[in-house]
Amino acid sequence: MTVGSRGDVAPFTGLGHGLARAGHEVTLVTHSRFETLAARAGIGFHALPVDPRAELESSRGRALHRSTTGAGKLVRVVAMARALAGEMADDLVAAARVSDALLLSGSVAPLGHAIAEGLALPSLGLNLQPLGATREFPPPMLGIGSWGALGNRVAGVGLNLAVEQVFASAVPAVRARLGLPPKGTAAALRARERQGWPVLHGFSPRVVARPRDWRSGLDVAGYWWPYDGDDRLPDDLREFIDAGPPPVFVGLGSATVPDPTWISSEIVRALRRAGLRGVIQRGWAGLTTTGDDMLTIGEVPHSALFPHMAAVVHHAGAGTTAAGLRAGVPAVPVPIQFDEGFWADRLVALGVAPSAVPLRRLTANTLGAALARATRDPMYGERARELGARIRDEDGVGPVVAAVARMDGRGRER
Repeated sequence: MTVGSRGDVAPFTGLGHGLARAGHEVTLVTHSRFETLAARAGIGFHALPVDPRAELESSRGRALHRSTTGAGKLVRVVAMARALAGEMADDLVAAARVSDALLLSGSVAPLGHAIAEGLALPSLGLNLQPLGATREFPPPMLGIGSWGALGNRVAGVGLNLAVEQVFASAVPAVRARLGLPPKGTAAALRARERQGWPVLHGFSPRVVARPRDWRSGLDVAGYWWPYDGDDRLPDDLREFIDAGPPPVFVGLGSATVPDPTWISSEIVRALRRAGLRGVIQRGWAGLTTTGDDMLTIGEVPHSALFPHMAAVVHHAGAGTTAAGLRAGVPAVPVPIQFDEGFWADRLVALGVAPSAVPLRRLTANTLGAALARATRDPMYGERARELGARIRDEDGVGPVVAAVARMDGRGRER
């Protein structure tokens, strides 16, 4: 069960495919616009009613751009998500009633755990970000610098309570419907922590090591890759790549931006100043380009495209960051909101990106300078290739398969 944008869904197609190969019957429960992703992975599908792209393009979604800080946007997102949570509750319960176990992304965990409790089903958390409070770094979703050991941990606890508040209206109704006694949001979070509810994290320990102060039951499994099957590049894209030196990929994924035309223009000018060709993905931002040295594309599997690139410029979402690392190519992160600043900082610290260029500071000059460094200094390519080879050798699905095998009827591991 997961909700959100494509990046919140696609990794679970590969995980679901792996669980199916291990002998399990798997159903992906998420927004209807992602049904084709489940079909391609050969797993079942149960649709949720909310369309995340339509919400982002609504007046309520466009209002997110009024806040430039991670904290400000988070407040608006929590309010928007809280209004939508109740719309999905019925379908989540319906899907759970025909299941033997629930695997819950961090975006639905508070509601999903209540459903699992009410139906006496085992459950397991599956997080794409390190959401557990820790002294080692601030909460990734806030997009802020370190507040010191104590401040980081306090902020982490506060963020987790804020996530619980997203479902503060939906959970009581679900608990009552399933015959459970009332329980406040803070009490529910404390109960999961005391029980040692197991949560596996879908990123490489080489990218984010497991914090030393995490409680028992919080573990890092490794990346879960989107299931792309044997998808090949479209002919026009293949021809463009072969027609010259390796181009640079530029894409902002599922992020929306206030002025796509201006941003597209600055991206093209930056690429040309650095003497680079570009493959520009429209994405939800609606980027566009013109010229023989640029190609605009739609959805293309990153696993097939990124290895052919000289570098990748992206919004530093968890999934796109992972795909770039797996491909072993340098990066220029352009963080926009939430956890993207966290992943951008990791790319710089790992030595595969020269610097981050936040969207609010993106100009032809700033992006062009970063691209020149990323593509001309061999250090970034060498480090990216080394790290990519190590990440490709990891098995993130195996720990989840093993955890499912250990689950018992009380929702905890044996």
